[in-house]
Amino acid sequence: MKDHRRRNTLSRNRFFWCIISFLFTSLAITSFAFSTLQLFRIKESFRPNAVLPWPAQSMEAKLEDDYWSSGLSIRETVLLPDYALIFLNYPPSSRLYTKHEIDCVYFSAKSPRLYGEPPQQVDYTERHGQVVRCPLMPRGFNISISVKSNGHIPVKPSNLKWDPLVYEALIDRDNITIVFVKGLNLRPERLAEPSGFECVYGWDFKRPNMLLKSDAVSIAQEIVRCRTPLSLLIGLNMKKVRESVKVSVRVRGRGIFPSIARPAGFRLDLNPKARKKHRMCVCSMLRNQARFVKEWVIYHTRIGVQRWFIYDNNSDDDINDVIESLQGDNYNITRHVWPWIKTQEAGFAHCALRARDVCKWIGFIDVDEFFNVRIRRGLQYVIRNHSRLKNVGEIRTPCYSFGPSGLKKVPRQGVMVGYTCRLTTRERHKSIVRPEALNSTLINVVHHFHLKQGFVTVDVDSKVMMINHYKYQVWEVFKEKFRMRVATFVADWKEELNVGSNDRVPGLGNRAIEPPDWSSRFCEVRDVALRKWVLNKFADRQTHLLPWQPEYEDKRRERGFL
Repeated sequence: MKDHRRRNTLSRNRFFWCIISFLFTSLAITSFAFSTLQLFRIKESFRPNAVLPWPAQSMEAKLEDDYWSSGLSIRETVLLPDYALIFLNYPPSSRLYTKHEIDCVYFSAKSPRLYGEPPQQVDYTERHGQVVRCPLMPRGFNISISVKSNGHIPVKPSNLKWDPLVYEALIDRDNITIVFVKGLNLRPERLAEPSGFECVYGWDFKRPNMLLKSDAVSIAQEIVRCRTPLSLLIGLNMKKVRESVKVSVRVRGRGIFPSIARPAGFRLDLNPKARKKHRMCVCSMLRNQARFVKEWVIYHTRIGVQRWFIYDNNSDDDINDVIESLQGDNYNITRHVWPWIKTQEAGFAHCALRARDVCKWIGFIDVDEFFNVRIRRGLQYVIRNHSRLKNVGEIRTPCYSFGPSGLKKVPRQGVMVGYTCRLTTRERHKSIVRPEALNSTLINVVHHFHLKQGFVTVDVDSKVMMINHYKYQVWEVFKEKFRMRVATFVADWKEELNVGSNDRVPGLGNRAIEPPDWSSRFCEVRDVALRKWVLNKFADRQTHLLPWQPEYEDKRRERGFL
């Protein structure tokens, strides 16, 4: 046992000497080398413009000078199938640049010119930094960013591919490090044998004598859990260590995975018995759904939802403006940048952990799904009534899919009023869970979590509450949904996989071509119950407008109500 501990954990003194060694090494670094980026194909959308005609022989020196004079640096660059993510670090006292002040810059050793293109999106991170989403570039080009005001172009010596990658980490209660990994390719809803995995901590995974190691406690799907070494917990009190030490996963036979994850980035609550601030919360992952969020939030707040966690999966619409507007109207909603593709289950696990200290119950639904309470009392009454037994950990609500309901254009009054025709049979269920009851492995598939031993699930009768899933909307909306799905273990509709699955669109195949009869499909039952309730509770008596319609506030302002 003593030999085992010596093998897996460094002494406290040795770890501090590692830290000191790192600090001196980092101060000695004076330049970065160019990175060579090889891509698999040229993107048709790449149309760069020449921005800086520098001689090739002086380009490297110019980049180095600008790097050190600015203080802005690239922390990591991750290459996903359709774009590159560039993570920026700023000095603590500096302001963050806006999207309009930054260019994605592409350069090649064979060309004397730099080429620029506007970023697709610039988002803010929790550590006084940013993540810039850039279009991919042709084979043989490198990527960086340029600040328009001073031509500053930092470079980073390596670029990481998305798969495999350790991309997120946090420290949970009992000092457990929870690591989110892409590329393990484990089966859904199955535990893996943890003996072949371990977590490694450090700043250079190519130097094994400078790493802390810890055996995995559990592993399932994309999540590895390890007990955090005490030496690291002590070291995290040092700012330089917090900002620099990363965690990765070593898999027997495959080596150490590349990583950008720093476990000190988010520390979860340490008081599991604290009183929860909110009885009911909702978490959702979305992409380019901004125009539907306001209706979704206003309605659910009316029936009893108190707190919102939005995981934004690479939206390029005005979702941030919509959320800021709702915050200004005192809705308790936050947006979390989650750029990792096909990771909905991991994102929901991450959200469940974040919500655990403030939410007694949390529902996992999409923006096109609405709790339809069919009795006079609201959502919270349904939850209280179905959780009278203390060991209830999950409340399952039946879900019914609605179709285009004869419409060919987006309904002006919103989805609840516009779509009134659905399928007869239920699709599946969606879960409202008690975060404290979730299994420590955080296994979940299609909005359904596994529970700790001793906790049970209960089902809600559809006569009490159901979910209206506005799944098959007018083709203009549905074709965007068709492009890419966020769930890890659910195939995109455009792929020829699991063609007979309930997750596919019946009769549509794998091509986003509108069928002639699309507007009349999926209509077996006319269901106007929620439409009537919404018009009765929300419609303005004079204008008949609903609060989520763009003209609503303008009309109220004209009448002196705002």
